[in-house]
Amino acid sequence: MTRPLSDLTVLVTGAGRGLGAAIARAFAREGARVALNYRHSRAGAEALAQTLGPRTAAFGADVTDAKAVAQMVAQITERLGPPDVLIHNALADFSFNGEARAPLDRLTWAEIARQTETAVGGALTCLQALRPHFAAQGFGRIVTIGTNLVQNPVVPYHDYTAAKGALLAFTRTAAKELGPLGVTVNMVSGGLLRTTDASAATPEAVFDIVASQTPLGRVTTPEEMADAALFFASPWARAVTGQNLIVDGGLVFG
Repeated sequence: MTRPLSDLTVLVTGAGRGLGAAIARAFAREGARVALNYRHSRAGAEALAQTLGPRTAAFGADVTDAKAVAQMVAQITERLGPPDVLIHNALADFSFNGEARAPLDRLTWAEIARQTETAVGGALTCLQALRPHFAAQGFGRIVTIGTNLVQNPVVPYHDYTAAKGALLAFTRTAAKELGPLGVTVNMVSGGLLRTTDASAATPEAVFDIVASQTPLGRVTTPEEMADAALFFASPWARAVTGQNLIVDGGLVFG
């Protein structure tokens, strides 16, 4: 079963700013109905929804709270229709600043658990809330957002990378279980993006180094990452599931 992007209702978690906002704009541009989830970024999400038009709306919920997610999905269904696509982009607050990161001798399990609760726990709560609709229609698309640091931990952000590695494993096990329902589950993994709130603390010299080591000679943008999310939700990816597509200009081959 395939459906054009313009026929889909898409839930983007963490859509109030940064990469999530870029993904929301990309789907809206293609004519989809877009639900912008936010946790703290209410003003940004509501402003973006107003800019994108009547087929978009902002919905607040902490994706680690199953009850809040279920309520959000009910609100989305009433306003835009039940979500056919989940883009799980939500991220526990994080700053890509190598000098400020916690090295192993100071790292705590709580830091890893906090990142994993949003990355994997958020994916689980959203998936569980959407599964009945996916099963009923025999169709669904799930795209998780990962990182190329799993393949190339050039800066050892232990907590963030461990959480995204776990999310990659969960993406693949979910693809195995949900495939018979007509649901595909894939991951899009980027590197350093120019620029999001999370990468705003990255020194300009680091951007220059990354660009110099990247075959395309530049740092990937959020808009370019969003294109890959569109692909996995589109009819062209109907036979693709359990995959991790690295979108970083060729910095990491994997």
